[in-house]
Amino acid sequence: MDTHVRYSIVVPVYNEEAVIRETYRRLKTVMDSVGERYELLFINDGSRDETANILKMYSDKDQSVKLIDFSRNFGHQIAITAGMDYAAGEAVVVIDADLQDPPELIIEMINKWKEGYDVVYAKRIERKGETVFKKATATIFYRILHSFSDFSIFRLIPEISLD
Repeated sequence: MDTHVRYSIVVPVYNEEAVIRETYRRLKTVMDSVGERYELLFINDGSRDETANILKMYSDKDQSVKLIDFSRNFGHQIAITAGMDYAAGEAVVVIDADLQDPPELIIEMINKWKEGYDVVYAKRIERKGETVFKKATATIFYRILHSFSDFSIFRLIPEISLD
């Protein structure tokens, strides 16, 4: 059996008990439809609700699910970095667990990667409620991360334009 992982889906989570079951279900459905090996790599960033227990249950019964469980909250960017460090896939998709990012777009992003793009970004058309500082620090973080990475990176953000 081939143990080579083609895609790593990195999902930072923090107190996502209300949506994590649906997030898992939708990611699983999307990635099963791709027909290639993948891993769902959830990084629990010190959740204080039942998020970690739910993810532990999934990781115990589903070999595609991996869980990194932080002892406390280190922040979203650190959780993403940890996921990238542990990702085994040729290509990595980073998606938030809150379902503001539609997992179903991962298929379109994979298709773009297969066309030859090294980095596939989906761009949010409008960022309601985000400060200039938040947008700037996120942009800097992903540029630095990409410069140190030797695998393809996808960043899935809602309301995309795949131009």
